[in-house]
Amino acid sequence: MSDSRSYGEGGPYRSDDAPQNGKYSQHPGIAKVQQGLDEAQEVMRKNVVLGTERGGRLDNLEGSTGHLQESSGQFARGANRVRKQMWWKDMKMRMCLIAGIIILLLVIIIPSVVATRH
Repeated sequence: MSDSRSYGEGGPYRSDDAPQNGKYSQHPGIAKVQQGLDEAQEVMRKNVVLGTERGGRLDNLEGSTGHLQESSGQFARGANRVRKQMWWKDMKMRMCLIAGIIILLLVIIIPSVVATRH
């Protein structure tokens, strides 16, 4: 009950139109086409496996990126804390130096003023 067009040329598809049990496998052209299809299927299977593996690696990379972002935030906070501590340490050193200079000047000036009054 198929029309004049052969299988694969746009005619209505019926299950009895499809080749059964390798009916056309003896023809060398069909064997080449079948071999090409088998190779294409194998390549596509490999591509699917590689795509799945790549997806897994991307998930791992995304997790690592999140961890690095969190670590960088902690590092920035720690760096700010250390910077403030060093600023205070430097400021204390400057204050001690200024206090030392003032005390030294007082030690020099006060005796000379007292000596000039007598």
